[in-house]
Amino acid sequence: MRGSIGNLVEWYDWYVYAAFSVYFAKTFFPDGDATAQLLSTAAVFAVGFLMRPIGGWALGRYADRFGRRSALTLSVTVMAAGSLLIALTPSYASIGLAAPVILLVARLLQGLSVGGEYATSATYLSEVASPGRRGFYSSFQYVTLVAGQLVALGVQIVLQQMLTSAQMSVWGWRIPFVIGAAAALIVMGLRRGMDESESFRAESGTAAGTGRGSLAVLLRYPRECLLVVGLTLGGTVAFYTYTTYMQKYMVNTSGIAKSTVAWINFVALLVFVVLQPVAGALSDRIGRRKLLISFGVLGTLGTVPIMTVLGGTKNPVAAFALMLTALVIITGYTSINAIVKAELFPTRIRALGVGLPYALTVAIFGGTAEMIALALKKAGHESLYFWYVSGCVLISLVTYFFMRETSADSSIDAEDNTTSAGSGAPDRVSVR
Repeated sequence: MRGSIGNLVEWYDWYVYAAFSVYFAKTFFPDGDATAQLLSTAAVFAVGFLMRPIGGWALGRYADRFGRRSALTLSVTVMAAGSLLIALTPSYASIGLAAPVILLVARLLQGLSVGGEYATSATYLSEVASPGRRGFYSSFQYVTLVAGQLVALGVQIVLQQMLTSAQMSVWGWRIPFVIGAAAALIVMGLRRGMDESESFRAESGTAAGTGRGSLAVLLRYPRECLLVVGLTLGGTVAFYTYTTYMQKYMVNTSGIAKSTVAWINFVALLVFVVLQPVAGALSDRIGRRKLLISFGVLGTLGTVPIMTVLGGTKNPVAAFALMLTALVIITGYTSINAIVKAELFPTRIRALGVGLPYALTVAIFGGTAEMIALALKKAGHESLYFWYVSGCVLISLVTYFFMRETSADSSIDAEDNTTSAGSGAPDRVSVR
């Protein structure tokens, strides 16, 4: 419970930036057209992603060496610092170039934090889950991830009802960052009392535990690392397109009012959250690979028509239906991607193995998705972005087609079996 609440707060802090950028863009950057200011905030958003591989490496290594609990506590502390820094930074009009520089530093801290949070929380959830239900339990990785985004949108909706648009742009946008910093500090205290996972405790007391969190050990698993990259590429581009960029797309291209878009996003993401454990439980019954392939096929074929039709409608109901369709499609990836990656690596290198290749892929492709979309829109070629997303999903589809079913060949289950039999944990899982 403490781990899930902490994950929610971390992702709330991460997504508040995307949710409120339409209001604070003019605060940190010089006057210009709205698209140019949004492009500047998107660039900082993308740069924040560059720290995620460092966070995945540093905190993943820390989690494999000193425990999941300690790493989770550290990550939420760093996130609190980043949120508080954004909340307190003066405007560009007051301090000039120092404003965007401080914003950049704050996002780098948040990127470091969230890079480590994903790896450690995904590992922790997979290790504490009971065999045969790992897909269900690990789906809460994205339940809390998206719930964090929902809370950010909920705060936005409440503030939109209480404040005028001018007040939101001048000072109202700072409120959610203060809330995030305070919540993160509370979670820091809660996480200090979490139980460590049994897998880590068992591993740390064995000779096999030597070399925990070592990059040299991780390099012995090149096929598994490449598989994580292939698994993630299409999913991360589609996820950030269907969630964070979709909000700006409906405002900038469809021409739907900001307040209406906030409600569309909120309700669609609420349904999306409910779908995660349903799909996770389904993967425990039919396997992970079938769900991944369903996402790959539908994402490749459906992205262009969904985004094209959405861009041409001002009907909120139609926009909601199109966004929800996209979110249903990507559920085949989001609900199980954490457990699939965790099942590839042994305990002593699991957090680093899940975190580093994943974070590198997200930094290169997920973090730049919104920036590429806005840049193509500014250049007058917005539709090319839809084909780019489809192409990325297609690459992942090829990976899903050739990969082995991880639930039938799980490193976690194999270690549980050998530990109960009194022997050492296996060192690797084969991929086809």
